[in-house]
Parts: sequence; C-alpha cells; structure tokens
Amino acid sequence: MPLTFLHRLVRPSTLQKVSFLSVRLFTTPRAAARPLNASISTQILTTRQFSCSTPRPSTLIQVVRGGRTTQKARKLRSPALKNRPEMKGVCLKVGTTKPKKPNSGERKIARVRLSSGKVITAYIQGEGHNVQQHSVVLVRGGRAQDCPGVKYHLVRGALDLGGVGNRLTSRSKYGTKKPKTDKA
Repeated sequence: MPLTFLHRLVRPSTLQKVSFLSVRLFTTPRAAARPLNASISTQILTTRQFSCSTPRPSTLIQVVRGGRTTQKARKLRSPALKNRPEMKGVCLKVGTTKPKKPNSGERKIARVRLSSGKVITAYIQGEGHNVQQHSVVLVRGGRAQDCPGVKYHLVRGALDLGGVGNRLTSRSKYGTKKPKTDKA
C-alpha cells in the first residue's frame, strides 16, 4: 500500500533516482512513523505536478458527428531539409526564371543535389553571383515568394558562393563584411 502511494507521488524517472533505502523506509511500518529524510521529501515535493485543466469531454453534437478528431500534423515548409537549419549540396544547373504575374524580371535559381540525395530548386538572392555547375553550396529554408516551387535559398558567403560586393545594408543576409573606413 505505501509503495503504491509513492508511485502515485513520484514520476517513474524520479523513482529511479530515489535510493533503495528511501523506498525501504516506506515499506516498513516502523519507518512510516519516522519523518522522511529532508533531501528525499524535497525531491518528492518538487516533482509532484497536478494539472488544473482536465480534458474536456465531447459535446453531444460532436458525438453525433463522429467525435472529436485530432489535429493533423503541419506540413513542413522545407521538407528536403528534414528539420535541419542548413544542408550542403552540389549545383547541377544554374539558370533564371520569370516570377509570378504582377512581378517581372529574371530571378536567379539553381538546381541543387543535397547531401541527402534529394534534388531541389534554390533561389540565389542578391546582385550577381559566382555559382556554376559543380559548385558546393549551403542551402537553407525560405521560399522565394514570387517563384512557384522554389522553397529554398542559397546562403551567401558560405562555401563556394561568395557574398554580395559593395553591400551596405542587411550585410549579414548577403555574406558581406563591414567596409573599412579610412580615418583621415
């Protein structure tokens, strides 16, 4: 009986941390009358957690319509990265594409084979680039809003892709160092 009470108070992971002697204290009737060791009692008190909100039961209408359904898992914005911030890849082809309807111009894109083996289309941001076939590049998530099917960006200033030259604002996004000022 006292051992089951201990199981209710303490999570199983914490129960393993409590020494064998403290568990034995609960099981013997003489020890039950004695106060607990101070470290054990504080450990038990800190791990007890009660939830104030109970799961709400389904309403009658929900039961009639088939009960509550669990929410679907969200789709990944950049599925080829597998929840990684960046991945290395090799450029297969570099080219341009036209943006969607209200915009016009030429957007620079690259077909990249990632280290996982997947082939994706990535956007090359900034003015000018030095990417060509067989260049090793770093790919991050983030879609190009006006290019359909482009869900990735190439990281400027990493591996073979150089930064944007003469960039003064938002330099960290484009891999550009701070320009040196001459003190005259």
